[in-house]
Amino acid sequence: MKMNINKDEIQSYAIEQLERISGEATKNCYQCGNCTGGCPVSYEMDIAPSKIIRMLQIGKIEAVKAANTMWLCVGCLQCHSRCPKSVSVASVLDALRQATFRSGADHIDVKEIPVSFLKNTPQQAIVCGFRKFVS
Repeated sequence: MKMNINKDEIQSYAIEQLERISGEATKNCYQCGNCTGGCPVSYEMDIAPSKIIRMLQIGKIEAVKAANTMWLCVGCLQCHSRCPKSVSVASVLDALRQATFRSGADHIDVKEIPVSFLKNTPQQAIVCGFRKFVS
């Protein structure tokens, strides 16, 4: 996959804001892949966790936002515990979700969820699951 990289994308306001919200310095990652190796849901993601960080390092934030990865991350922090540089991909993905909600976009419409599903699902699961889908 050929990509054009330019200085404006790498040093964009969106990347700076993402790092500020997440508290993570994506530039610290040296692509060892431990985060992807430990992620329990990486097999379902469009872009693997280590690739997410790499794409952010080169300024491709829009491509990252278009992927399903931020919505599938379960926030288990396995990526952070395995990272030799203490970069938390989960924190970065959570910050991406926050930025998405701040822009006024939603991932799902809560009104479209069947009432039967809500009645039969434990409250704890609903609260934890919706935490990342609603602002």
